[in-house]
Amino acid sequence: MDNGDARRSPSSDAGSDAAVDADAAVGSAAVGAGPAAGLEDCYAIIPAGGVGSRLWPLSRGDRPKYLFDLLGQGRTLIQSTYDRVSALFGAGHISMVVGARHVDPILEQLPELPAGSVIAEPVARDSGPAIALAAAIIARRHGPDAIVASFAADQVIHGLDGFGRSVREAAAVARAGYVATIGIAASRPSTAFGYIRQGESLARLIDGAPSARMVERFVEKPDAVTAQRYLATGEYRWNAGMFVMRADVLLRWLRDTRPHMYETVSRIAEARVDSHGEMDEVIAGLWPGVEKIAFDYAVAEPMSLQGGVAVVSGDFGWDDVGDFSSVATLLPGSASGNIRILGDHGNVVALDCAQDVVVSRGGRVVALLGVDDLIVADTPDALMVAPRARSQDVRRLVDFLRARGHGDVL
Repeated sequence: MDNGDARRSPSSDAGSDAAVDADAAVGSAAVGAGPAAGLEDCYAIIPAGGVGSRLWPLSRGDRPKYLFDLLGQGRTLIQSTYDRVSALFGAGHISMVVGARHVDPILEQLPELPAGSVIAEPVARDSGPAIALAAAIIARRHGPDAIVASFAADQVIHGLDGFGRSVREAAAVARAGYVATIGIAASRPSTAFGYIRQGESLARLIDGAPSARMVERFVEKPDAVTAQRYLATGEYRWNAGMFVMRADVLLRWLRDTRPHMYETVSRIAEARVDSHGEMDEVIAGLWPGVEKIAFDYAVAEPMSLQGGVAVVSGDFGWDDVGDFSSVATLLPGSASGNIRILGDHGNVVALDCAQDVVVSRGGRVVALLGVDDLIVADTPDALMVAPRARSQDVRRLVDFLRARGHGDVL
């Protein structure tokens, strides 16, 4: 399921800056500790293979959005994700699956990463193979019943206590043999998010998971009328793309439904673990032939149709800062409250403007006069101007530029 890059929680707004900062501080303080109580058998996976093309020209192939401090907190998205996840799972229980060209920038930003925790993909193959590979390595090292939990590198979460409660519930559901996902409370009829339809309660069957319910189905982004109907039922949550499961449950599903992927990740995991980490030649030869597919399509959606997926409540602030409009909801406004600026505030001048989003990283003055609801993204080698209402379509623009031979700025 492609939920796009623009999922937001109702509490992820400019007024939540203090909560975000507080959580970042808590996460940083906890880095290096062991797993939290109740999560000793759990291992986190952070897939970081995306580019964030809806944030072009800021986010590029060689410097994806998770390497930026989009909120001005002093920590980039991937640093904040590591802080948050390590606070729960412990630094020694984290694996990152990243593009080969992004390994060095990530290690520069996260020098505290334990040796061997980064898995480099020679080519991007989306979240399905990335999570499967990390799970296969974890299973080989720590046993097939190890709990693996996947969290994207580019999300903003505040409310660490609530996040921790949801993760613990999801782990309890995973131990019972389900693939668990964390569904965010839907507060408005958004057409920008994927949805999860909840089914019957599992609370009586699974200790420690009072909010757990079966997933009846995952739903793609709906139109406005359908989204309103979903909200009215109270049975739908937004899909945040967080998944928790036993490694053997995932690998058995892949063995039965995608045997080539299963064999590939198993062979690479064997080389990684049994050959003392020497797997470069093996992964270089096998990885390009793996099917490129999102985890939702490969596992979550088809498995839910067979009753194998459950959802727990995620009632914490959440955003995946996927487009410029979602970034704007997290940034403080200008003195007038109308303009949201990412980058050099001193270079942005606006007169008689409202609700614009400006990225100023080109080193020159950006002057706006009498324009409303625009995105103006200025970088040293590319300038992009678009209506805020078309934020989701920036990916189409990137595809158009690539087709016209402008790959050098992507």
